[in-house]
Amino acid sequence: MNMGEKVNQVLGKLKTVIYGRFAMILLGFLAQLILLTVGYILLRNYSYLFYGLFLAVSAIVVIYIYNAPGNPDLKLSWMLPIAIFPVFGAIFYMTIVMQPGTTVLYERLTELSGHTRKYVVPRSDTRDRLRTESPHMGQLAYYLEKYDNSPVYDNTQMKYYALGDSQFVDMVEELKRAEKFIFMEFFIVSGGQMLGTILDILKEKARQGVEVRFMCDGTNVLWNLPEFFPQMLEAEGIRCKMFAPIRPVFSPHYNNRDHRKILVIDGKVAFTGGINLADEYINKKERFGHWKDVGAKISGDAVERFTYMFLELWDVDGEEEAYGKYRLPGEASCGSDGYAIPYSVCPLGPERVGQMVYLEILNTAHTYVHIMTPYLIPDYQMLTALSYAVKRGVEVVIIMPHIPDKKYAFLLAKTYYDQLLEAGVRICEYEPGFVHAKVFISDNVKAVVGTVNLDYRSLFHHFECGVVLYRNSQIAVMEQDFQDTLGKCIEMKEGDYGKLRLRDRAIGRIMRLVAPLM
Repeated sequence: MNMGEKVNQVLGKLKTVIYGRFAMILLGFLAQLILLTVGYILLRNYSYLFYGLFLAVSAIVVIYIYNAPGNPDLKLSWMLPIAIFPVFGAIFYMTIVMQPGTTVLYERLTELSGHTRKYVVPRSDTRDRLRTESPHMGQLAYYLEKYDNSPVYDNTQMKYYALGDSQFVDMVEELKRAEKFIFMEFFIVSGGQMLGTILDILKEKARQGVEVRFMCDGTNVLWNLPEFFPQMLEAEGIRCKMFAPIRPVFSPHYNNRDHRKILVIDGKVAFTGGINLADEYINKKERFGHWKDVGAKISGDAVERFTYMFLELWDVDGEEEAYGKYRLPGEASCGSDGYAIPYSVCPLGPERVGQMVYLEILNTAHTYVHIMTPYLIPDYQMLTALSYAVKRGVEVVIIMPHIPDKKYAFLLAKTYYDQLLEAGVRICEYEPGFVHAKVFISDNVKAVVGTVNLDYRSLFHHFECGVVLYRNSQIAVMEQDFQDTLGKCIEMKEGDYGKLRLRDRAIGRIMRLVAPLM
């Protein structure tokens, strides 16, 4: 039995155990919530002194939230429960948000970023040349270089995939060519043909002496993987980590998931985009109709940034390594095809890199901005940018799913439709199924493909990544794919929202109260 079959067989037998583990974690959370509530009630009834003290604490917390830097929508979502439950809300906020763990994690990531700066060095000549060609793009390159340690690269090629089906074929071929190292980082990992095929290749490569590292988000052990999945891979010579596995203890860290999708092979080739390691992403398993996803293969100098992007998060809970060995000596040019800026998104610091990239495209577009996203839960700043782009004559079209994966998120997204439609934004739903692509295309010269959705989760709470492209030949391919997809869509009209059932509209409106925390 090969490794893929072995893993799939184990996963098939473990569904009951996995769901049982989720129930235990949920019970642990509920127990802590009950203790917090009981403690609050007892202290409130015990003495007006305690209650007055807690009210004072609530007032201090509200003042702190109001004056703290950050997104106003997010602050309002915290202030609302504190206003409704003045004592309990404040205690809950301090329990969830004001913990030192996230500060320690951010300091660690900042330290690791300092180490990688020795190897991911600024390319001022390339940046200056870009600034000459496009001042706006030069300024974006400067921002990403300064605040994300993400230089602009030439000597880089990109291949765009209009479906996960075709990306998977190339992933398999590139994995088979690996000679030195393989780094894999994915948000969702689930048993099936895709995972089985890849694990068989990884096992063989590890046997050949290739360094193989595999990292996935810790939420996988709730639904998709056994807790001993890392040990299964380690036994085959594959180093494996779960990012922030969830335990039955409250922690703000659980809110910051690793949503990135990265595959790096020998420092020469990197893949990113929306495709995870599960059969629905390659349409071998139908869940929500046809699964429309996209991805990109990067070859050449820009792969360097993805290599160190992976290493930074891998080493967040361990000792930094000899990173220099992963910096390959300069090789023959692969030929420049415009410019590429791979970038990462860290939810713990003050910079919202993913949002800034999207806002830059919207605010500098001349003729059009075409967007594919599975979720549409924008904050006020993004809503304003989308509307203002149309008001100054830019065509803005958003492709959304027609068959959602999360009904509550879909109902929430629809609450924004009328506001955007009235402003002139076109919204179209992909009738055959679910769109999981994360794409911005503008003016035939600028594009972004990566993991960043147009919602609070991606823009404010998750670890994400992507690549900005300028004057790359694949931008025309991306635009053609957008038009082909648009031809399979239903265009939304003003007033469609009012035709929804009253219950669905009520659910969406209520969800907007807590949308920034979702």
